[in-house]
Amino acid sequence: MPLVLVGVNHKTCPLEVREKFFIQSVEKDLLLAEFRNDPRVLAAIVLSTCNRTEIYADLLTADPAIILDRFLSVKGLSLSAGLADYFYVRTEQQMVDHLFRVVNGLDSMILGEKQILGQVKCAVSWSQQKQMMNRTFNILANLAIETGKKVRRDTLIDFGGSSISWAAVTEAQNILGTLEGKTVLVLGSGKMGFLAVQELKNKGVGKIFIMNRTFDKAEELASQCGAEAVMFWQIKEVLEESDVCICSTGAPHYLVDKALMQQVMAARPNRRFAAIDIAVPRNIDPHASLVPGVTLVSVDGLSQTVLDTKAKRLAAVEQAEQIIAIKINEFYKTLDKAAAFDSLNITRLTSEAYSE
Repeated sequence: MPLVLVGVNHKTCPLEVREKFFIQSVEKDLLLAEFRNDPRVLAAIVLSTCNRTEIYADLLTADPAIILDRFLSVKGLSLSAGLADYFYVRTEQQMVDHLFRVVNGLDSMILGEKQILGQVKCAVSWSQQKQMMNRTFNILANLAIETGKKVRRDTLIDFGGSSISWAAVTEAQNILGTLEGKTVLVLGSGKMGFLAVQELKNKGVGKIFIMNRTFDKAEELASQCGAEAVMFWQIKEVLEESDVCICSTGAPHYLVDKALMQQVMAARPNRRFAAIDIAVPRNIDPHASLVPGVTLVSVDGLSQTVLDTKAKRLAAVEQAEQIIAIKINEFYKTLDKAAAFDSLNITRLTSEAYSE
């Protein structure tokens, strides 16, 4: 059946538009339910990260409008002429090639990033739970994930730091000159927040505060890494004490605005503040960057932090692509074998029916 991908990513869509397309957990459940109730959709994987929102599907007919219409309906958006320009469509082998490149970090803002492999695994697991994986997509996903592990094991594609969280901490260090002895507030205790805390500890920071919508989760992460969990109502006082704020929550709105940062900086004159927003949708109002002393960097501004390690990772691209080509060939051979097996069974069953 036709394989189709519809998506946007950091190459085609700026952050202020891309965040409108980010799919929250509840929306993902709703979208997969919509697909499950549509007989034209045989399987679907919904991948939504800070860099991309992509929907992979196995359809009865190669019509991307089937995917796009459902997606826009769930998001409450209409496809105006301006929005249409941001989407790309990949079909058949183009879709397969694209997925393998995504899983291996070859299509990421930060070449070779590690997080995308886990994000794809989660997206596949989500589709399996919602009964939106068929044989073709199970074969495809298993081989793509297997390839992602092999490329990272056998090449230098992720040499040095290559996660968004690593880039966020590196950027904060670049802004302030050093993080030694500094105080940092990490907003969000999910995967990116956890990775940021690990990177911060390697930089010798003095104190780490962790703030999360669910305080128990903040306490859990804090207990694991010697940090201090704080409540959201303390945000002004904690920011006044901090030198860095790294935001990575799933909140669909700003948690830090310009007015708050004006109050914070007034209480700490002559001290610089690094605000690193790696959340999509963004957690920090872009206008906060207008407050004197505040340097704000969003997720799209982080790619420059990997220049020192980029050369070795670029050298690994050719090797990674060779591994990918072998695995894609294996995917199609596996599909052919499965189709031949089905054909053989149909022939046998037909023969048995006539013999009766």
